[in-house]
Amino acid sequence: MNFFATSWRRFSLAVLTVLLVVSSFAVFTPSAAAETHTIKLGSDKGLLVFEPAKLTIKPGDTVEFKNNKVPPHNVVFDNALNPAKSADLAKSLSHKQLLMSPGQNVSTTFPADAPAGDYTFYCEPHRGAGMIGKITVAG
Repeated sequence: MNFFATSWRRFSLAVLTVLLVVSSFAVFTPSAAAETHTIKLGSDKGLLVFEPAKLTIKPGDTVEFKNNKVPPHNVVFDNALNPAKSADLAKSLSHKQLLMSPGQNVSTTFPADAPAGDYTFYCEPHRGAGMIGKITVAG
């Protein structure tokens, strides 16, 4: 009987140790890291477009807007065309200052609690020419 009790204790300790090790991996595994995406302001051929014009990201991701061709450009998020219909959110994402030279860039980091949905943005000088883009924040 003494042998059975000792074996049972050893087996129980082994099982608990394995469970502890496995659960520590689950607890300490880092969550997916935020990513950085790039959108060109103006196509390589000089067209007044964003490339890509549509992009899907996750909350917490950063979007770098890189001045490419036919400057000046800027990036303005539409107050009414974001999921929260928030002027403050649109303003925090926007970069109204004009980028005058190719290669200049600005970055926008979407908040970790950004509402899921479509965020429409445009270039003020070229909005009438159709320079409009959309970023979808996936839930």
